[in-house]
Amino acid sequence: MPRQPSSPAAAAPTTGLLEAAPLFTDVARAPEGGAAHWLTAEDGLRLRIGHWPAAPSSREGAGTVLIFPGRTEYIEKYGPAVAELTARGLACAVIDWRGQGLSDRLCADPLAGHVTDFAEYQRDVRAMLLAARELSLPRPWHLMAHSMGGCIGLRAMIEGMSVRSAVFSAPMWGIQLDPYVRPVAWGLGWLNTGLGRADRVAVRTKTEKYVIDTAFENNLLTSDLQMYAFMRHQLEEHPELALGGPSFGWGYAALRECRRLRLLPAPDVPALTFLGSNERLVDMGAIRSRMADWPGGELVEMPGAEHEIIMEAPDRRQLFFDRATAHFALYG
Repeated sequence: MPRQPSSPAAAAPTTGLLEAAPLFTDVARAPEGGAAHWLTAEDGLRLRIGHWPAAPSSREGAGTVLIFPGRTEYIEKYGPAVAELTARGLACAVIDWRGQGLSDRLCADPLAGHVTDFAEYQRDVRAMLLAARELSLPRPWHLMAHSMGGCIGLRAMIEGMSVRSAVFSAPMWGIQLDPYVRPVAWGLGWLNTGLGRADRVAVRTKTEKYVIDTAFENNLLTSDLQMYAFMRHQLEEHPELALGGPSFGWGYAALRECRRLRLLPAPDVPALTFLGSNERLVDMGAIRSRMADWPGGELVEMPGAEHEIIMEAPDRRQLFFDRATAHFALYG
């Protein structure tokens, strides 16, 4: 059973920063000096945040990158990204969204990824920003967001989250579905939510652990065998970090949020977005359309890359971090 959240009233006076949280440094490939804390969201859910200072040998003072992971992801998965960013003078903070990582799970089946409305994730954003202030993470703050984190991040920016610039990796501003599947997904999401079955795992998904159960040759995440092995090793060593398929509630909420965001103008924040040519999970058209209308925005399409550009082959990762940190520096 998932951990039961504390009551909102009991959680209200504190974000939980006095209590240290686990950080699995044995599998993270992150630099030394990191720490993790428990936070409490405004609805009482317990969340985990990890943070690292800029490397002492770097040009410190470039600010902090707030990293918004994708669905199923967790803090330790971003260890190599943190190493790249801190070496270039940037502090980092990464969150486990509600329902994943070591944050409170929301279903009796802990492998079922679930929310009923994407507005719930904005509570996590607010808790993270409060923690960043209490931890005195250096400003300016920048956003780096992948996949679902890009959806959450875009909403947060539209609603006024204060970041100087943003970098997106395959942002989930639409979900790639076959034309005949889309109305079925909408209908099943609406029906199961209405029938009180929103927390059930959606049709054509599963609660198994993707990188454990999917051979590298068939995966949709990365073309790099070493990075795929890295992700697999993390879940073999710490299976409590794993998450399986999305619930009907999550799928219905995601479709609704992507539709709502399409109707809103881009925020007045410089944005750099990366998209792999072999993307098969998020809607490439939605990304191209959004970036074409984003003042000060730039889209970088990466030939041969899969969904997780931050976990791609070394040359692609190098290009991503070179361009991302140069973008942050322009607005530092």
